Amino acid sequence: MLTGTPIINIDKELCTGCRRCAEVCPVDAIEGEEGKPQSINRDKCIMCGQCVQMCKGYESVYDQVPTPMSKRLFDRGLLEDVDEPLFAAYNTSQVKKIKDILKNRDVFKIVQCAPSVRVALGEDFGMPLGTLSPGKMAAALRKLGFDRVYDTNFGADLTIMEEGSELLRRITEGGVLPMFTSCCPAWVKYVEQAYPELIPHLSTCKSPQQMAGTIFKTYGAQVDKVNPAKMYSVSVMPCTCKEFECEREEMQDSGYRDVDVSITTRELAYLIKDARIDFNSLKEEEFDAPLGTYTGAGTIFGSTGGVMEAALRTGYELYTRKPIPKIDLTMVRGGEGFRVAQVDLGDFRLKVAVVSGLKYVKEVLESVKNGRCHIHFIEVMTCPQGCISGGGQPKIIFEEDKETAYNRRKEGLYIHDSSLAIRKSHENPAIKKVYMDFLEEPLGYKSHELLHTKYRSRKKVVSSAK
Repeated sequence: MLTGTPIINIDKELCTGCRRCAEVCPVDAIEGEEGKPQSINRDKCIMCGQCVQMCKGYESVYDQVPTPMSKRLFDRGLLEDVDEPLFAAYNTSQVKKIKDILKNRDVFKIVQCAPSVRVALGEDFGMPLGTLSPGKMAAALRKLGFDRVYDTNFGADLTIMEEGSELLRRITEGGVLPMFTSCCPAWVKYVEQAYPELIPHLSTCKSPQQMAGTIFKTYGAQVDKVNPAKMYSVSVMPCTCKEFECEREEMQDSGYRDVDVSITTRELAYLIKDARIDFNSLKEEEFDAPLGTYTGAGTIFGSTGGVMEAALRTGYELYTRKPIPKIDLTMVRGGEGFRVAQVDLGDFRLKVAVVSGLKYVKEVLESVKNGRCHIHFIEVMTCPQGCISGGGQPKIIFEEDKETAYNRRKEGLYIHDSSLAIRKSHENPAIKKVYMDFLEEPLGYKSHELLHTKYRSRKKVVSSAK
């Protein structure tokens, strides 16, 4: 973590050395002997938080351990009234910081929510697995004290406009192919530290979180007539690595920190419970316009294959100038693993692939290095089912519940997609307006300055002893 405090941690007092966390770590960052407390190799860790999801070693309120629970809560950044078991593997929390900011009347407080949060948040309030609750979530965020409740789905639609245009430019003008998606910060960090020579293959697009954050403090500041210096931008994400992403030094093209802090789905649940908000009884509310207006394409970003499907819905129509024959592109949907598909664009056959679960990506990367990969566009998500299975989502205690939870969360996103009147990013009226009034055009000068970024090698060079 750029502030010096690690995002992902293992509490050695609670760790039993079962090594379940090591089994799910996609980069072998967890080290230690079986039966003894584990440690995290920070040079390898990509902060995906799958170890946090898997960990079973915990302290309950009834256990007697050397460190008092009150001290453990403090060290983790948690609120004092958290009464659930504390597990050995955890992510450092930002809830105290958010709670303090929400009390500050001199700050204009903005929040955005990722698509997969709305199909998981309800689980922390006793709702059935995968319950879709965007309206209750928006209502809860207003009750917490946010001045604007926007949506990362808007940022997802914006990402498709830029990323789809970037892909078409690379194809038609001889750019670097295959092009990899750049929405997942853990995946981006992995490329930077393990395959920096392949950085040119990453899309230069910022993630939806970061695009939205940049727009909030530029165009949004104009719309809301607020000094951006007084804006505080919070994101609610299914991902523990998003905090790392928003603190990257590159992420301040608005002239300020584009996203000030990122919290997880679990942390939002902590805040709602701390405020004594009865989530289940809340009346549905809408997200604020225009930067909370989104399409079905933005919604499905939360599931593996969703970024690809959203990009194809728009990319097909931008390239062919014709309506896409079938909007539900089920050939790119699925679960954990690697899958390929082809899309007929008339005079061109677009080859695409989806990688869900980082352990499946190495073979793909080696084929790119060796010049044997003939795919044009590849979506990569670190977590096994995409964002719906992110490290910051509500913890699934029993392994037998995971498949049901993931399936229902995905189903909730696709139901939400199919229920919306507009399902293609380029048809979002708010997206059209932000280009007309502010950005001008995809890949234009202003879009390039605000919505695109660069990456750097994080590979550790080991010098040989003389």
